Amino acid sequence: MAAWAWLVPLLSFGLLIVGVVAGVGTSLAVVCGMVLIAAVIAAVHHAERVAHRVGEPFGTLVLAVAVTVIEVSLILSIMLAGGPGAAALPRDTIYAAVMIICNGVVGTCVLVGGLAHREQSFRVEGASAGLAALIALSALALVLPVFTVTTPGPMYNTPQLVFAAVTSAVLWAVYVFVQTVRHRDYFLAPAGTTEEAHAVVPTDVQAWASFGLLVVSLVSVVGLAKILSPFIEQAVERVGAPKAVIGIVIAMLVLLPETWAAVRAAHANRLQTSMNLALGSALASIGLTIPVVAVASIVLGVPLILGLGPKDLVMLTLTFLLAAVTLATGRTHIMQGAVHLVVFVAYLFLAFVP
Repeated sequence: MAAWAWLVPLLSFGLLIVGVVAGVGTSLAVVCGMVLIAAVIAAVHHAERVAHRVGEPFGTLVLAVAVTVIEVSLILSIMLAGGPGAAALPRDTIYAAVMIICNGVVGTCVLVGGLAHREQSFRVEGASAGLAALIALSALALVLPVFTVTTPGPMYNTPQLVFAAVTSAVLWAVYVFVQTVRHRDYFLAPAGTTEEAHAVVPTDVQAWASFGLLVVSLVSVVGLAKILSPFIEQAVERVGAPKAVIGIVIAMLVLLPETWAAVRAAHANRLQTSMNLALGSALASIGLTIPVVAVASIVLGVPLILGLGPKDLVMLTLTFLLAAVTLATGRTHIMQGAVHLVVFVAYLFLAFVP
């Protein structure tokens, strides 16, 4: 194991203790921010090692859940610290995660894989199941609140929020069951392809060591995120960016290491692994985040805005239409990747210039 892989979790945990005991000023906040990014990278690195030990498709599931734990921690920290002003943060972060994954990650993987190998293939059965679940979850969480009439604005009332939380968790659980048990072969490389391991499989001892360091990294990320949440909001306000940018920052911070793993897999002609990572992360982002923030909203009495505005509804619809076309044949090339990336750039531009 590389020295940084165990030093970073320990350093981040030590810095967390210092921040809790001594408080955080501006200088220490900058250091905490850099260590937080390093801790996220370390957490995903150790999740990847555990994932590689247990094999596909369980591996991508481990990575997706680890990343979602980080995402939920960041959301709750800022949401609870920001009060009513952060009511739309979960929506913005979930929406950002879907757009980043379905356009940014998928587009980059398809483009990189196409440039390196001309065409690549994956199992349509698994991808279509994941996309169908993602469309349903997105509609329940981000679209329907705009059209319900029991509460003013794009919000659910308590029974509706409970229903959305339960159905999100159930649909995600069914997807996991299909992916890991019932139709596991749908998420393995197509017959005739050679998706080979990209690293030596860790031993049991190495895998358990990585699991322990993963837990330390996640605890550190949660704590540092809570400490830094006021500084993140102040930084966004200082540059005059819309509040939705906070959700984009959180999603990008969390998904950056996983994006790197997916792109490396695509470059190594393992597009099936890339698709598993992308769709699994998007589903976990909604299926696990909505229940957690719903419980927090109900128990703590924190308002929760979920419905998207008209512009974002159009972008979400366009994204799913393109994803359906891209995933329809089980084969990809550079044109599909370029289209997804153009839509991703448009999403980022319109977020800063709404």
